[in-house]
Amino acid sequence: MTDKKIFFSDKLPVPKGPYSQAVIHNNLLYISGQIPIDTATGLIIRGSIEEEAKTVLDNIQMIVEEAGAHMKDVLKVTCYLADLDDFERFNRVYKEYFREDPPARTSVQAGRLPSGVQLEIDAIVALPEGVHKKDR
Repeated sequence: MTDKKIFFSDKLPVPKGPYSQAVIHNNLLYISGQIPIDTATGLIIRGSIEEEAKTVLDNIQMIVEEAGAHMKDVLKVTCYLADLDDFERFNRVYKEYFREDPPARTSVQAGRLPSGVQLEIDAIVALPEGVHKKDR
């Protein structure tokens, strides 16, 4: 049995709750739900669904790449939207990050998201064999 490793990016704020940014187990990276946090200030971005989606997906991409993988290695994504009426606008941004062979995905309307944001996204990523940068 392999060990669970906690993974974090120094570029994102430390989680305020009892959870990890990500966990590595059996060459899979499980990224906790990400909300639109500005990496420079640590503040929540409040903007259009497009601005929030870009921020969240940029942050997920940063975690994926720091872990030694690429967005093409993302296997599964769950998208929690505050309003499914934003689904088409969200998709226009989302497809820029997954141009070919997109991951499996679930999208749901969430009753209430942390800090009143418009979306939260989590992901599962396949890591190349033996690559575990920045684990602790």
